[in-house]
Amino acid sequence: MNEETRYEAVRGRDARFDGEFFFAVSTTGIYCRPSCPAVTPKRANVRFYASAAAAQGAGFRACRRCRPDAAPGSAEWNVRADLVGRAMRLIGDGVVDREGVGGLAGRLGYSSRQVHRQLTEELGAGPVALARAQRAHTARVLLQTTTLPVTELAFAAGFASVRQFNDTIREIYASTPTGLRAAARPAPGGNARNTGQDERDHPAPAGIPLRLAYRGPYAAREIFDFLDRRAIAGIEETLGPPGARTYRRTLRLPYGTAVAEVDEHGGAGRRTARGATAPGGGWLECRLHLTDLRDLATAVARLRRLFDLDADPYAVAERLGADPWLAPLVAARPGLRSPGAADSEELAVRAVLGQQVTVAAGRRLAGVLVAAYGKPLSAPDGALTHVFPEPGILADATLAELGMPDARRRALRTVSGALADGSVALDPGVDRDATEQALLALTGIGPWTARYMRMRALGDPDVFLPGDAGVRHGLAALGATAEAAEGWRPWRSYALHHLWNAATTTAAVATTATAVTVMTTKTEKSG
Repeated sequence: MNEETRYEAVRGRDARFDGEFFFAVSTTGIYCRPSCPAVTPKRANVRFYASAAAAQGAGFRACRRCRPDAAPGSAEWNVRADLVGRAMRLIGDGVVDREGVGGLAGRLGYSSRQVHRQLTEELGAGPVALARAQRAHTARVLLQTTTLPVTELAFAAGFASVRQFNDTIREIYASTPTGLRAAARPAPGGNARNTGQDERDHPAPAGIPLRLAYRGPYAAREIFDFLDRRAIAGIEETLGPPGARTYRRTLRLPYGTAVAEVDEHGGAGRRTARGATAPGGGWLECRLHLTDLRDLATAVARLRRLFDLDADPYAVAERLGADPWLAPLVAARPGLRSPGAADSEELAVRAVLGQQVTVAAGRRLAGVLVAAYGKPLSAPDGALTHVFPEPGILADATLAELGMPDARRRALRTVSGALADGSVALDPGVDRDATEQALLALTGIGPWTARYMRMRALGDPDVFLPGDAGVRHGLAALGATAEAAEGWRPWRSYALHHLWNAATTTAAVATTATAVTVMTTKTEKSG
């Protein structure tokens, strides 16, 4: 996009571009997301920025109406495998706050200077400024959703000092921390003021309430179905009927643990007949129960990856919807997502457990594994009792409880050992090609397992599994062949989920037809 097309998006208040770029107004000193409902400024007064951090660095403060710091992340970082894309995924996971710029550069395999130069050239801000913008947003969420004392809150948000915290809040939000907190409280006899699309307007009875924003249509029913079918006893559960479900799970985080709750029915205005949100974007309601508040930003980033909330459904639909085989599927399920993973190491173990067995069998094995080797919560939370076992524990375990063939138990220990000693890393910033090759070099890991990990643990939007049984059935239902997938790049992971859904629908129709035939036959015989 050039500046003129960006301005047209601003004039049209086009939510498709929220998070893709930001605009600032020189006469007011504020910056906004493209869909901001305020009066459109004159073109001569508008400046465009590739990141919120760049706008902040130029001296602009966040708009209080559209809360640009709460916009969905750019889908570009999920697609790109270069240094900038990998760095942005790691910064979102909180690496700079935990390990500093040196730690970020070390994970990427570049010098700190190279990382700073490339990020600044492309995004207008270096890693410190990008991490600072994320810390500021975390601080605002905590200020407006908790009663935590400001001193404790500053350190929980990742700031090195209370003074740094106060200065940052004043610079970015043109307010004091106390003023920002007061602005979120409802006036006597009135309603709470809107605090943006990434959090709720007032505290919930328990946990930190959040709004996890996304762009475009969102097929909530399909992603909740996907997670429900794979929910592992002890660490995951799904409550409520379809359309009003709550997905709950435990999280193992850098500083502690958490219980996350995400509601299927979020906020997005009207919904389609299948439960997908209508175009324009919306959010999923979420509550986080953290043992250490310093984990807030990391927990949010991991939930966003699990629910694929930073995807660009418009770009996916444009490519896949133009394919004659996939077009009907894309039209039937607008906004279909490709779920990632809340814990990449957990996902790797689950992938090995799922080798050559049904989804139900893999889920049962994982439940046995959690019960035998998982770390118990300090107190059960409903059906949630454990966090998933750490790789180091599984690497030395007998795994006799699983009743699996020796070869698969060895593969599970091998993968766990590689994750524990660091010879294989599955963090958001790894080189995907190199990681796939490292996985394939491990005994017991074949192409299906390595590519499944690449799709979900590494969030690659362009993975295809031609040998997968569900994919073969989906292709057969369409009358297509695996060669057609070459035309689905760079969104083959989404095409794969469309095929899985097509296979499931075809199987359900066949089962129903068989049942009807049997009933008809019995009726005829009885007659």
